[in-house]
Amino acid sequence: MAGEWSIQDLAKAAGTTSRTLRHYGQLGLLEPSRIGANGYRYYDQNSLVRLQRILLLRELGLGLPVIAEVLAGEQNTTDALRTHLELLRQQQDRIARQIDSVSTTLHKTERGEPLMAAEVFDGFDHTQYKEEVTQRWGKEAYESGDRWWRSLSEEGKQQFLQTQLDIAADFGKAHAAGLPVDGDTVQAIVERHRAWLGDGTQGRPVTNEYLVGLGEMYVADPRFRKNYDVHGENTAEYIRDAFRAYAAAHPA
Repeated sequence: MAGEWSIQDLAKAAGTTSRTLRHYGQLGLLEPSRIGANGYRYYDQNSLVRLQRILLLRELGLGLPVIAEVLAGEQNTTDALRTHLELLRQQQDRIARQIDSVSTTLHKTERGEPLMAAEVFDGFDHTQYKEEVTQRWGKEAYESGDRWWRSLSEEGKQQFLQTQLDIAADFGKAHAAGLPVDGDTVQAIVERHRAWLGDGTQGRPVTNEYLVGLGEMYVADPRFRKNYDVHGENTAEYIRDAFRAYAAAHPA
């Protein structure tokens, strides 16, 4: 029939296997549109769109049970695809910047030229938030954090920053996937973020008040918001709500 694909043809086009597609079917993720008299499975255009969503969500690192929940909760496939397209474009932009950064580092290393920390860390400047930190948590909190930051090696600084970037990206993926802020997957990301904050406070407890206050700052201050909304519009609000849900579930 026109506009349909056999399981072999669909697997080949998607770069996967017939076995994988059958597994998706057994899980209720991707049912064939019809089964022929010969027992062969056939898939229509709606199946193609659904498989694309499954593969995209897999690339976000989601497990099949979570993907099943996401697809079951989607009211409008077109809106979901638009959201995911925007996420992919943002990822493309980030990858392009990373390529430029790595290329610069490689070329300078090959030529024996000194590397600039500003280039390696893409203009990161932790002192730009001195006033906000001092006003919210006191002068000692800022000075202690500043001393800790300056005590780190370049490798330690890069690792600390990369952890934050990874956490922010995972929040963006969860937001794009429509995962609930109080669900296990998102709350696990909050736990990682809280642990990362604990590194920055030199092991001092990260209280719920501190966490919720940061969430509000991420939304209210455009300099903070852009660090998270680069992973998808309103990701900052999503993180704030996830922090609130965490605080509600873990009363002091």
